[in-house]
Amino acid sequence: MCGIVGYVGHQEVVPILLSGLRKLEYRGYDSAGVAVIDGEDLTTVKAEGKLDGLVGRLETRPVAGSLGVGHTRWATHGRPSERNAHPLVDSKGRLAVIHNGIIENFAELKQELLARDWTFQSETDTEVVANLLSSEFDRVGDLEEAVRRVVARLEGHYAFAAVAVGDRERRVVVARQGPPLVLGIGDGEQFLASDPTALLEHTRRVVYLENGDSAVLTADGFSVRDQAGQPVERPEHHLTWDPIQAEKGGYKHFMLKEIHEQPRALQETFAGRVNFERCSVHLEDLGISDETLQQIDRIHLLACGTSWHSALIGKFLIEELVRVPVEVDYGSEYRYRNPIVDSGVLAIGITQSGETADTLSAMEAARERGATLACICNVPGSQATRISEGSLITHAGPEVGVASTKAFTTQLVAFYLLALHLARVRGVAVAESIVRDLAHLPQAVAEALEQEEAIDALARSVHRAQDFLYLGRGINYPIALEGALKLKEISYIHAEGYPAGEMKHGPIALIDEDLPVVAIATGGKVFDKMRSNLQEAKARDGKVLVVTDRPQDFADLADAVLTVPSVGEHLQPVVNVIPLQLLAYHVGVRRGADVDQPRNLAKSVTVE
Repeated sequence: MCGIVGYVGHQEVVPILLSGLRKLEYRGYDSAGVAVIDGEDLTTVKAEGKLDGLVGRLETRPVAGSLGVGHTRWATHGRPSERNAHPLVDSKGRLAVIHNGIIENFAELKQELLARDWTFQSETDTEVVANLLSSEFDRVGDLEEAVRRVVARLEGHYAFAAVAVGDRERRVVVARQGPPLVLGIGDGEQFLASDPTALLEHTRRVVYLENGDSAVLTADGFSVRDQAGQPVERPEHHLTWDPIQAEKGGYKHFMLKEIHEQPRALQETFAGRVNFERCSVHLEDLGISDETLQQIDRIHLLACGTSWHSALIGKFLIEELVRVPVEVDYGSEYRYRNPIVDSGVLAIGITQSGETADTLSAMEAARERGATLACICNVPGSQATRISEGSLITHAGPEVGVASTKAFTTQLVAFYLLALHLARVRGVAVAESIVRDLAHLPQAVAEALEQEEAIDALARSVHRAQDFLYLGRGINYPIALEGALKLKEISYIHAEGYPAGEMKHGPIALIDEDLPVVAIATGGKVFDKMRSNLQEAKARDGKVLVVTDRPQDFADLADAVLTVPSVGEHLQPVVNVIPLQLLAYHVGVRRGADVDQPRNLAKSVTVE
């Protein structure tokens, strides 16, 4: 997750860029930079660390001009450093690019450019875009056309902006495929940002770009083209946000905002931890030595609620990819059952807040018995991180809604990273495709979110039901549990999650025409068995709702099908839970529930 700002007009650009970056610093703070064009001069100033470092650099090295772009970075390709900070400049020094996202095919594009004698100074995928743009700019002499040609060759989840000296007019050219970009409309000036809150100081008139769009901003106006390259008009919106609405980013509820933040949060969680060129994961920030991890012979996962569901999936991932036995325990039960623990155990507490009392007590019990203690947590400096020997921080950002959404999916990515790290440390071979699948995940989640309109319509038809049954198999069984929990938490409807194979051992007695049966049917290992379970539910008049990546297989069986993209069996639960989060949200809203603050619940349970 990175922050992007841009400006073209009549004012000095640097103060505008810095003001926008200050509001976007939550999106990334390991480096920042600006690029300014004044006549035929392109000047870039960058600094490692938080934005104050860039501010100080600009105070000693002032830059003038009224056209430029700025960026605050959270590292993906390449470590946090000034060398890898944006803007990235092409090897001819005439074009600058800022970028948010991942270029999945950057390695092959880089090899192509190296063979043509283009040089690289950074470790980023963004510099590939800069050099590729410069190469096309040589051919066509027009930045807008160069961007269209480059976008046709890029694969991934990205948003970028470019400026160039020698272009036919003063302008910023942008493209979006996934991460948000919003244009701000001024009088004789135009603005660009990742988030409209960065624009409120300057304008209330905004235009949101759609996936596949490219746009050109000049002082006099802007133009947008769609993915096919055809001119298109995107609607103008007038922002009327008060400070609280701005904090919600225009969403009606924090929960909905946090659901939609997941592509960014997931990318941020694996950012800087994966080398996609070498297909390897390195968790240097975990803080536990490779030697210690090599000696572990068992793993205990300790959690409560939603985090317990993520731990169940963690068990699947670690046992399959690392071949180390894993136990999953409720934090509230662990210390009362006298667990068998010794120095061969790695105990991991999973907690969004790092302050969950039952989980902390279980972690301390494991440590007292000799276990190596670690945690997966969203809050650095919390109690869980302070008592642990090592911590794996999920970078979900603040989660205000009581019902956890982005904290859950970032925990799943953290487990995925941990499993790959353990496999490497312990010498267990893992297919390179399993690492590469991570690069596709943010875009896949973004595509799953595009189902929201259909999910809202489905909620309209089922929100009066009194009971729900959720079914899953294998690694997706915990997603059934999580889907049921979300519905209970925010709509107050009774719901149960089950392994689908257990349906005939009791729950099938509940199925009738009034019971929605929500099923997760993806993957290959148990797909046919899952379909057979649903045929049994349909034969008893159940209302069958299916989340699947193979919708054609349920045309004759399901009452509603919610299609999700395929991302590989091990990451599929991250995508599959998205429609269930949205279903719970829209059912809760239709029932008039307070979805951000459900009755009787607190965000962090800090007492036993």
